Amino acid sequence: MSLKAKLEAVIYAAEEPVTLAQLAELLASELPAETEQAPAETAETADGPAATDEAAQADLPAIADEKKAAKARERQQRAALKTVVDELIADYAASERGMEIREIAGGYRMSTKPEYHDVVRAFVKNLKPVMKLSLQALETLAIVAYKQPVTAPEVSEIRGVESAGALSTLLTRKLVTTAGRKQVIGRPILYKTTKDFLLRFGLKDVNELPSMEEFEKMAAEITEPDDAPDIALPEVETTATESSANEQTENIGSPS
Repeated sequence: MSLKAKLEAVIYAAEEPVTLAQLAELLASELPAETEQAPAETAETADGPAATDEAAQADLPAIADEKKAAKARERQQRAALKTVVDELIADYAASERGMEIREIAGGYRMSTKPEYHDVVRAFVKNLKPVMKLSLQALETLAIVAYKQPVTAPEVSEIRGVESAGALSTLLTRKLVTTAGRKQVIGRPILYKTTKDFLLRFGLKDVNELPSMEEFEKMAAEITEPDDAPDIALPEVETTATESSANEQTENIGSPS
């Protein structure tokens, strides 16, 4: 079995995006053999502790060189694997397959091609009801995604309403997490999106978020509510539940 076939099988079987580091650890034996020789061990001496210390001091450059060599081997392995993965990505893109391999959240994952989204969505809808975030939570998530790191008061100012409850929901769903405190009076908590956010929305990083112009174009194309893309997210509480969480989130964001 070729290295490319093994990579394809691992990426297909993985539930989470597979990183180059994981692939290198798993398939190191499949890569070209290392030709560099390890530094020779220092011979033992019989001159006592002083001589031993001198020998240990002499070994330090060799140890440093060995660490550098190990890091260089890791870089070479990852570069070699990335070349093969890129070839695999190109193979999928050029074929008539309904699948593709994408770089998502720091790793590689197999998914359906965008042009088959409609038929896949119709199939998934028939399997189980689609669970969505509330409009308040989606608005808050969008602000955090585009303005991160951002504080709760800043989110509320943009939305024009209190957003502590929505932030609490997003924290519970692990779509948003804390990112330290802003160095201003009161030191409010900063919020940012998580790796789970990237996974849910199929993004490599936040730089892949659509621009405002793309949003306006998509909004113009949507004629009915049912045309909006459904996102498989955990069921969320009602607005009343979000409001009841305000006090808890405000306490979290209070200055220390």
